[in-house]
Amino acid sequence: MNIIENLEKEQMEKLTAGKNIPNFKPGDTLKVHTKVKEGDRERIQVYEGVCIARKNDGLNSSFTVRKISFGEGVERVFPLYSPNVAKIEVARIGKVRRAKLYFLRALRGRSARIADDLAAAAKAREENKDAE
Repeated sequence: MNIIENLEKEQMEKLTAGKNIPNFKPGDTLKVHTKVKEGDRERIQVYEGVCIARKNDGLNSSFTVRKISFGEGVERVFPLYSPNVAKIEVARIGKVRRAKLYFLRALRGRSARIADDLAAAAKAREENKDAE
């Protein structure tokens, strides 16, 4: 590895020291806990939506979450290793056959739903039970 990759690896380890980043993929419904600073106070705000894209690029990794807010589609790109992302939770595991779900932008209502991957959800529950 070259020097830049070593530095990125060190920074990634430092940023993920206290955090547990779950395995998730496009199609999963995520709850992203973000730190919001208002004046001198800081609080946690939860942003829940469907992960429509994930970019794996080392320290520059990011993921896009889409939700419907008051009838309007809202997308937000979160850096994976940002200190402003307090926690990521996987609410539901979706079953999709694409890496980028940009086609959901054009869909409304029932057609925009993603089927649950029940087998993967059962496997995840089993792994959590074994870990405890």
